[in-house]
Amino acid sequence: MRAVVFDAVGTLLWPEPAVGAAYTSAARRLGSTRDTVDVRARFHAAWRAEEARDCDSGGLRTDEARERRRWQRIVAEVFPEVDRQNELFGALWEHFAQAANWRLFDDVVDTWRELSEKGLALAVASNFDRRLLEICASIAPLAACRHVYASSLVGWRKPALEFFQHVAAALNLPAESILMIGDDYENDVVAARQAGWQAVYLSRERVADDEAAISSLREVLAVAGEV
Repeated sequence: MRAVVFDAVGTLLWPEPAVGAAYTSAARRLGSTRDTVDVRARFHAAWRAEEARDCDSGGLRTDEARERRRWQRIVAEVFPEVDRQNELFGALWEHFAQAANWRLFDDVVDTWRELSEKGLALAVASNFDRRLLEICASIAPLAACRHVYASSLVGWRKPALEFFQHVAAALNLPAESILMIGDDYENDVVAARQAGWQAVYLSRERVADDEAAISSLREVLAVAGEV
C-alpha cells in the first residue's frame, strides 16, 4: 500500500445542518410548507432516481454543467411547488459550497495525521463538483491535501472504471498499491476492486457483510500497520 484514497461525503465529511433541514429552510423562504421529514424522504428518492438514471443510461460521463443540471433536477423534484426554482437552486448550491456548512467526522484528524506520518500519499476522490476543492481547502487537515479529485473535473462519476484509472494515473501509482475507503459499497468498494485497487467499506452505523468492513476510520490504521 502506497496511497489511501478517501471518499468525501459520509466518509470524511457530513453536512451541518443536515440536507433535509437545509433544503427545508431554503424552500420555506420561497413559500414551501413542506416539513423536514417529507423533504428528507423526497430528497433521497430524487437522489436515488438520479443515481439510477446515470447507471442505467451509461451516463457516467460528467462535467460541471452536467452536475449542475443533475442537482437542479433533484431540487425541482423535491419542491415542485416552488415557482422560483432558479433562486431556490442557487441558494442551495451556494449553501453547500460553504465549508462552514460541513463538519469532519471525529475520527478524521488523527487518522489522517497518522497515515501521513507513515509516508502514505493521501487523497480525496468523490462524486462531487469543483466546490469540493474549495471546501477541502478550508478545512484542516484536508487543506494540506494535494490530491483532491471531483468527478466533474475528472470527467467520470464513480463507479466508472475511468474514474479510478484517472486517479491512479494522477497519483502515478499502480492500482494494486492504492487503498480506497468509502461509505458507498457499490461506488467505493466494488468499483475500486474492479479497477484493481484495494478497498475497505466504511459502515459507521450498521453491520456490514463485507469482511473488510470497518466502523471507524481509526481501523484503517490497522490495515496500514505493516507499511
